[in-house]
Amino acid sequence: MKKNIILSLGGWLLSASLAFGQANIIPAKAQSAPVIITGATIHVGNGRVINNGYIAFDKGKITAVGEGSAPAMAGAITVNASGKQVYPGFICPVTTLGLIEFESVRATSDETETGDLNPNVRSLVAYNTDSKVIPTVRSNGVLLAQPTPEGGTISGQSSVMMLEGWNWEDAAYKKDMAIHMTWPVVRNRGRRGGFNIPGAANQPSPAEIAQKAIDDINSLFAQAKAYNETRQPAMNLKLEAMRGLFNGSKKLFVNADGAREIVQAVNFGKKFGVQTVIVGGKDSYLVADVLRDNQVPVILRETQTLPDKDEDDVYLPYKLPHLLQEAGVLYGLTGIGFWRQRNLPFEAGQAVGYGLTKEQALSMITQNNAKILGIDKTTGTLETGKDANLFISAGDALDMITLNVENAYIMGKAINLDNLHKQLYRKFSEKYGLKADVK
Repeated sequence: MKKNIILSLGGWLLSASLAFGQANIIPAKAQSAPVIITGATIHVGNGRVINNGYIAFDKGKITAVGEGSAPAMAGAITVNASGKQVYPGFICPVTTLGLIEFESVRATSDETETGDLNPNVRSLVAYNTDSKVIPTVRSNGVLLAQPTPEGGTISGQSSVMMLEGWNWEDAAYKKDMAIHMTWPVVRNRGRRGGFNIPGAANQPSPAEIAQKAIDDINSLFAQAKAYNETRQPAMNLKLEAMRGLFNGSKKLFVNADGAREIVQAVNFGKKFGVQTVIVGGKDSYLVADVLRDNQVPVILRETQTLPDKDEDDVYLPYKLPHLLQEAGVLYGLTGIGFWRQRNLPFEAGQAVGYGLTKEQALSMITQNNAKILGIDKTTGTLETGKDANLFISAGDALDMITLNVENAYIMGKAINLDNLHKQLYRKFSEKYGLKADVK
């Protein structure tokens, strides 16, 4: 009885914290008037920089970008951005943002499904637009993300989401555009500290376990390909979800870090004729020619880490973007988890100290990520006809000291940049009689 009361009280407290601790942010309304931003340094996202530039957008679409005086637009709202920087909205691929709220509370984690082969699982419907983590991420210029399921060998499908909206239907930018898989890896076991592990000799070897997993994947994909090529009397949800891999509407994102696993994944994609993207790719620089020749892009995970191997250059993770740039491989960048995605621009900026130019680093998290996700025709760069996904920063957006997002727009909608962190800062500044310099 006492245990049940404690559990019930804990659940009530959690519900109360979610209800009353939520940042009071109302989703933006659709753009109602043209907007012209003037006098800014405009970073297009494709390497081009426009000094003393202007950018205009109406009904969610960019209508003009150039240098000097902006064209007149009846009823337009003019934003003076003299001395400031305008950037395309950053894009964060392969993240659990919007799927996890508290890592230690199972009820708020919706990134993993039971089972090993789940191509039919959709992260789209689990995306939580009310997450109080999301505003803290978009306050650093991240305006689009790809919430991605995890777990198992085939985790499920992901969609590109806008970090703005009342519900997942509002926030969806490109639905069910990828299926995610983790390539099996041979993990050594058997002896530890000079002693045999009991029962290890009677168990399948690591190589046998990995090969069994690869065989299962091959079998599933063979079934899915046959399913796609013939008319079926009944729908198979798993095979139906994979149909897009064979008609080109979906990509296969494969988690693979080792050189051998990367090559195996590339060959697997060629075998079944699917568009493949490598996620992680720690050893991608060792097989860059294979990636380049097969036009397989790489989404690098966080660079602010140490290399896996003791013999590797300690700065290898920082240098990896430059190595792929020099090799002619299309590459993008993501971070780890969900709330740490707010550091995405700073990880990109750090690559500038290890070979990339500032504009190449910017392209890594704008244009390149957009190309890999298949949304580059509508976003990723500031060009006429594309969606107005952009923000104004008082300083360099790739520098954690100077980044200060003052205005942000998603599909032309002016986004509320408040968040729970800012609210707490203002609250306690008031308590201690300090000047709050955060709006």
